[in-house]
Amino acid sequence: MREPQASGEARRAREFEAFVAGAAGRLLHTATLLTAEAADDNPRARRLLTHALAHTYARWDRLRGEDPYDLARQYLATRFAREAWHRYGGLGRARPHPAGALAALTPRERLILVLRLYEGVAEEQAAALLGLPEERVRVICERAAHALTPAGFG
Repeated sequence: MREPQASGEARRAREFEAFVAGAAGRLLHTATLLTAEAADDNPRARRLLTHALAHTYARWDRLRGEDPYDLARQYLATRFAREAWHRYGGLGRARPHPAGALAALTPRERLILVLRLYEGVAEEQAAALLGLPEERVRVICERAAHALTPAGFG
């Protein structure tokens, strides 16, 4: 009776390892963009990734057709939002010592911009994930993108 359980656990581990091998790099890049850390110095992003992968692994057997990447990305985004809320008193405040290219943006602007433009999440999905109206997501994304253009910095 233990053999089938052991082989199932080994299969689960192999499947998850394959997922991590294919998705961890992109998820880490997403987390790094969210935290606005430098790519070579990103401890907060690595911690976000670790939590997202642990959450995904814990739900691995119950995915039932769900996309594990989507699940990990959702967890990454919501955990980032929750941490920004607790750390800075809300998503609208900027980091005290930003480092990366998106550091000029507020955490909310970074989150929406990264989800929409880097991850390709549909506006309605981003709005549902963040509990915001679609129009608000559209406005925040446009404002953030404009702030990153050379004309937006003047």
